[in-house]
Amino acid sequence: MSKPTTKHLILALALVVLGSLLFLGCSKTTENNTTGSKKLYVYNWSYYTPDSVVESFEKEFGVDVVLDYFASNEEMFAKLMASGSAGYDVIFPSGDYVSIMKNLNMLEKLDVSKMPNLQYITDFALSKAYYDPKMEYSVPYYLGATGIAVNTKMVKEYEKTWNIFGDTRLAGRMVMMDDMREVLGDALAYLGYSVNTTNPAELEAARKLVNDKWKPNLVKFDAEGFAKSFASGEYWVSHGYAEAIFEEIPESQWADIDFFLPIDGGPMYFDSMCIPKGARNYDLALEFINYIHKPENYAQFLDRFHFPASVNTEAEKYRTTTPFYTVEMLENYELKDDLGPNLEMYNKAWETIRYVN
Repeated sequence: MSKPTTKHLILALALVVLGSLLFLGCSKTTENNTTGSKKLYVYNWSYYTPDSVVESFEKEFGVDVVLDYFASNEEMFAKLMASGSAGYDVIFPSGDYVSIMKNLNMLEKLDVSKMPNLQYITDFALSKAYYDPKMEYSVPYYLGATGIAVNTKMVKEYEKTWNIFGDTRLAGRMVMMDDMREVLGDALAYLGYSVNTTNPAELEAARKLVNDKWKPNLVKFDAEGFAKSFASGEYWVSHGYAEAIFEEIPESQWADIDFFLPIDGGPMYFDSMCIPKGARNYDLALEFINYIHKPENYAQFLDRFHFPASVNTEAEKYRTTTPFYTVEMLENYELKDDLGPNLEMYNKAWETIRYVN
């Protein structure tokens, strides 16, 4: 796969400047050295860590798991670019960033012989992990997609496609994520194109659809507050992650929410567990990754976030909840590739959407 573009790295370094003060205040390494305590430092997405599994791992291995969270791949990448492993032992990048970080020698090679539970990884997941099919640097964590949540108490009739955002009746009550690849990918899929297209005409058609038809109806593009604002009633229609949406809404109100993956297809995300280069607790990190994929444990992850069993074959036997969507619904969805130099086309298209009225 191609390495990240110059603009990509500039974005990363800009984020480093913003995040450096927070990082300098971090006392992880000092705490580990002065107390002699056994700790594992994990850097994961928000709304994405099963507390029950972490707690049982801590008890079984006599370790404290210290969790930090990031809101975007760019944030995670920038922090590790700035300071090596940044003190972390396990990180959770998406597939395109696994490719980028592998090419930049930012990941440790994994000793899969020490992780017997990898036998449960689905063929479906491995078929999508073309950036690392032998799990040399990454182990699949979850394979899913963003969708659309609709408050059915407020919206009675609607189109179950990405073009719901073109419905002028809902203007001022809708939000899409502030995520270039997701939003442009949704538009490309709706138009029948690949979410990884490098055809300028196709990308321009998607840009015009978003800018001219969807954007005028949105309150804003929002990557962090969409779930809370949907839960509060500010938005009636929200683009986003199911786990984030339902985390903010009492279960007693779930029946009023229709969450769906549009039949158009769209971008798929594939998050993996990796060990950053220079991690201090390599063997314990392997134990943690292996522990996550013990079927009884992975089922707790599925139950906690109501995910379909897209990655672990045996976990379905132990789950006790109904997923918000099914693996079959993902069949039309595409993994976002590392676009290399072609990412610049997307950057330029997105800038006209986000920063030009």
